[in-house]
Amino acid sequence: MLLAAGVGSRLEPLTTQVPKPLVPIANVPVMEHMMRLLKAHGITEVYANLHYLPHKITEYFGDGAQLGMKLTCRYEEQLSGDAGGVRSMKEHLSDGTFIVVMGDLLTDADLTNIIKEHKDKKALASIAVKRVDDVTRFGIVVQNEQGFITGFQEKPKVEDALSDLASTGIYILEPEVFSHIPATGEFGFGRQLFPQLVAKGLPVLGIEMAKGTYWSDVGAIPQYLESNFDALDGVVKLHGCVSEAQSSNGKSAAEPVIGRVVGEGTTISQSAKIDAILMTGKNCQIAADAKLSGHVVLGDNCVVEEGASLTDCLVWANAKIGKGSCLQNTVVAGNTVVEPNSSHDRAALVPQKVEPKKLASNGVK
Repeated sequence: MLLAAGVGSRLEPLTTQVPKPLVPIANVPVMEHMMRLLKAHGITEVYANLHYLPHKITEYFGDGAQLGMKLTCRYEEQLSGDAGGVRSMKEHLSDGTFIVVMGDLLTDADLTNIIKEHKDKKALASIAVKRVDDVTRFGIVVQNEQGFITGFQEKPKVEDALSDLASTGIYILEPEVFSHIPATGEFGFGRQLFPQLVAKGLPVLGIEMAKGTYWSDVGAIPQYLESNFDALDGVVKLHGCVSEAQSSNGKSAAEPVIGRVVGEGTTISQSAKIDAILMTGKNCQIAADAKLSGHVVLGDNCVVEEGASLTDCLVWANAKIGKGSCLQNTVVAGNTVVEPNSSHDRAALVPQKVEPKKLASNGVK
């Protein structure tokens, strides 16, 4: 079960264009990275709840066949909490152990091992957890010596934290959990279901991710930028979908970029100064005297005009960076035209005319 209904308000204004599951990491939607991870661990039957701009998700993924998977989506007219969203797919999830993952996570977690530990310890519910440096940003779990959860803290102060293990938004569940979820109404995992199960003395397990596992939620713009750069650096292991191109040193694009991955049809002026770990989509144009440094990702059909400067930037498809403009730590949404000679630092730029927020189902069942 992939939770894909959220509006993504912390990513605004970027999510005025696309739902959060479709924001690209290294030119591939974050939800696709998660689906490919699921497939790599033998999970090919996926259900997703949709709410915000649902048609864009179904238009992109269809029934999942292009990924060699089966994807079934259901539209929620009113959001009912993350556990409520899972409840809406109860008839599909009641025949055995199932996994629930957030649609905005980027991770290379060993799902096979996590599921195995859940089954070996005969848990009713398990939460994948990861040690974090800043407990104030996360829901924290407290465990006993056997790993079973005894309590929770929601974004505690450092001095009050009883643990440094954060919930990662990856859950392994047995169908029996549905008997603990109300039949109607809004209901959540973190604030309601899991604390109630623990209070009843039921076996809720915390499974620590292996050391070195990458995990990031891309729900806020700084983390979103950082996750893209981590993908280029190879800090997160992705599953063969970084690009169809070959990097300039001949390595497969599924490996860390470490240099350049240039999409088919892309042209780079000989006088452009490229001192960046660079990834481009197809048919991009980088004009004379353009300067690219740090990490730069360009989607398909992007134009960087003469003398423009990009440092640590992410540019979605069909955007134009105007002549002589200067951008740092900035995300440029698709179809945006950045004015010539303008300057932007730590910005999120979107077209002046954006598509209005659509909540209609558009035929999604």
